[in-house]
Amino acid sequence: MNSLGEVAGLLLKSNKFLICGHLLPDGDSLGSSLALALALKGAGKEVLVASPDLPPDSCSFLPAIETVATVPNWGRYETFVALDCSTPDRLGQFKKAMEAAPTVVNIDHHTGTAPFGTYNYVDPRAAATGEILFDLLELMGLPISVEIATCLYVAIITDTGRFKYEQTTADTHRRVAKLIELGVPAVKVNTFLYDEKPMVAVKLLQIALASLELSPCGKVAWLTVTKQKLNDLGAEDQHAEGLINHVREIKGVEVAMVFREMEHHQFKVSFRSKRWVDVSQLAGSFGGGGHPKAAGCVLSGNLHSLVNHVVATAIKAVSL
Repeated sequence: MNSLGEVAGLLLKSNKFLICGHLLPDGDSLGSSLALALALKGAGKEVLVASPDLPPDSCSFLPAIETVATVPNWGRYETFVALDCSTPDRLGQFKKAMEAAPTVVNIDHHTGTAPFGTYNYVDPRAAATGEILFDLLELMGLPISVEIATCLYVAIITDTGRFKYEQTTADTHRRVAKLIELGVPAVKVNTFLYDEKPMVAVKLLQIALASLELSPCGKVAWLTVTKQKLNDLGAEDQHAEGLINHVREIKGVEVAMVFREMEHHQFKVSFRSKRWVDVSQLAGSFGGGGHPKAAGCVLSGNLHSLVNHVVATAIKAVSL
C-alpha cells in the first residue's frame, strides 16, 4: 500500500489522465471524480472523466457533470485513476482502458478492496472517497474552488447517509466545515439531492412498498422491484435508489434489503443495517461487499428462491 503523499507526487508528475468511478455511479463516485478532474485541469493537466453508467438525475447539478463520458475513448493516457471502485470489474467498459494504461492509481475506502493499481491508497476508516480526495488535494497544494468544494461536499454527505453512518467522525465534520467556508451552498445542494424527486420515483416507492415484508422476528425487512414494475412506470434503475432507506427506518429492523431486478433473473441486492450487523460480511457471503452498514451484491436466479435464501442468511446474522 502506498502513502497518500506518494499518490500526490505521482499525480503532480503526470500530465494526461483518465479518471473513472464505478458502475451505477453515486454521489461519492461522481463527486470525487469531478473534484479531482477540476483540480488537475486547474493545474494545466489533460483530463477525461468517465463513468460506466449515466449519472443519476440527482447529481445533474454537479459542476462539470456534462463532461462525464460514458463511451470508452481509447486514446493513450499516462495515468488511469480508479476512484471509489472496490474491484476492476466495477469499472465496466472502462476496465480495458485501465488495463492499457501505463500507470493505474486506485483510491478507495471500501473494506476488502484489493490493491489492483500500480499505486494503491485504500483507507476503510474514511467515511467517503471524497474525504480522501480532500486530504489529497491539500497534500498536492492545489487550490479548492467553490466548484471543487461542492463536488467534495456531495461525495461526503451522500456516502455518510447525511452524516448518519458509523464512519462519520469529528474530522469528517471538520472537512465539511472547511468546504462550506469555501462557499459550498449547502442548503441548495441538499435540496437538489434530497428534496427534488421526480414523480416517477414517488410512484415507484408507492408500488415497491406494497411488496414490503417483515421477518417473524421483526429484525429483517425487505422489498422487491422487478424489471416489469420499472417498465410499467417508465422508471429507470436510478429511480429505485433510496428505496432501502424507507425499509431501514422501520422501528425494530436491524437489516433492511432491496431486491432490484437489473436484467432477466439478475438482481442487485442492497443491504443496510442500524447497529450491530456488519452487512459487508453478509454481502460478502454472496460475492459482494461494501461497508459495515451499507453493502450490496448481484445474484442470478429465481426471485422467490433468492429472497428465501438471502433472508434466511440475514435472519441468522441478526440472531448472533
